[in-house]
Amino acid sequence: VQLQASGGGLVQPGGSLRLSCANSGISLDDYAVGWFRQAPGKEREWVSCTTRPDGPSYYSDAVKGRFTISRDNAENAVDLQMDSLKTEDTAVYYCALNLAGGPSITSHYRYWGQGTLVTVSS
Repeated sequence: VQLQASGGGLVQPGGSLRLSCANSGISLDDYAVGWFRQAPGKEREWVSCTTRPDGPSYYSDAVKGRFTISRDNAENAVDLQMDSLKTEDTAVYYCALNLAGGPSITSHYRYWGQGTLVTVSS
């Protein structure tokens, strides 16, 4: 299983980006999927998780109210809409499958994909 994160780029503070996490080998609808990020010199940080379709989604306090996680069934993807971006959102963003509940617990995630770099700068 290999997840692929895409959609990163350079954006000004206050701007928006939409990231996508896709996989061609499995149906992401069968799994809870989470987003993490890692800024330079910092540990990997949990950002958000969507549980099974029609289930609840969760967000870290740092992004709550600004980021929205959703499923794109047509593309077999899980997207992360990021609005009102701040310079402190600059990081490499990763997605992974949650296999053991506890949406914010990094060790519950497997099958990390390559990340996508988000840079928020003026």
